[in-house]
Amino acid sequence: MSVLVTNTENQITTVTLNRPERLNALSGELQAAITDTFTELKDDPGTRVIILTGAGRAFSAGLDLKELGQSGFEGRKVSPITMYEAVTGVGKPVIGAINGFAITGGFELALMCDILIASEQASFADTHVRMGVVPGWGLSQNLARLIGASRAKEVSFTGNYIDAETAERWGLVNKLLPAEELLPYCISIATDMLSAHEETLKQVHQLIDFGCEHTLAEGIPEEARRSLAHKLNEAVTPETLEERRGTVIGRGRAQTKPGPVKT
Repeated sequence: MSVLVTNTENQITTVTLNRPERLNALSGELQAAITDTFTELKDDPGTRVIILTGAGRAFSAGLDLKELGQSGFEGRKVSPITMYEAVTGVGKPVIGAINGFAITGGFELALMCDILIASEQASFADTHVRMGVVPGWGLSQNLARLIGASRAKEVSFTGNYIDAETAERWGLVNKLLPAEELLPYCISIATDMLSAHEETLKQVHQLIDFGCEHTLAEGIPEEARRSLAHKLNEAVTPETLEERRGTVIGRGRAQTKPGPVKT
């Protein structure tokens, strides 16, 4: 049985961690499979959006401690930074469909995604300080940027679990859904992304990531530089803008309802 399963339909690739009997613990084999798969998807023209999820009742319980107990960290088949770079550097939107436990290394893997949507059964925990292991997949950096330093310190210093409702309230996940609605919803927002202008989405994706890694003073001129270059390279004409304007207005009308008339 493969430890990682991929399925591509309509340019949306769903990547499923497939060790349900081990709560999708990140063995060396699974880490290597994630790294190889995301490296391949980066250059796959048939994939524009990726959904990452887990089989069974867990997203991922983190590193495979049974395997580590036998081989130690020297036995890893892939370096931590390589897997991190493969997932975060894929260059396409990655939606994390968090179906259950996301613990420590599994939590870090979730934080590598661009957008997190969770089932009502999801929970999160960082147990690095209880295991006596310093994070190596970006948790100490990414979590604070997402929920703020104070909350991140509470999570990491205590090792306490965060339930799904708290995760949504803190802004860790965008939306909570019943388990059976999780993947259909993720597919629906992935489909929305497919209808966007592909090159512009890529540029905005890169700009948001740039802004997370740099100061506002650095981000604003970078956005201006790319905006000008994009307009010149794309030859944005009045005709193309008018065509897109009509599409945008029609879509907006379909998604909004008139509010009550005030008297």
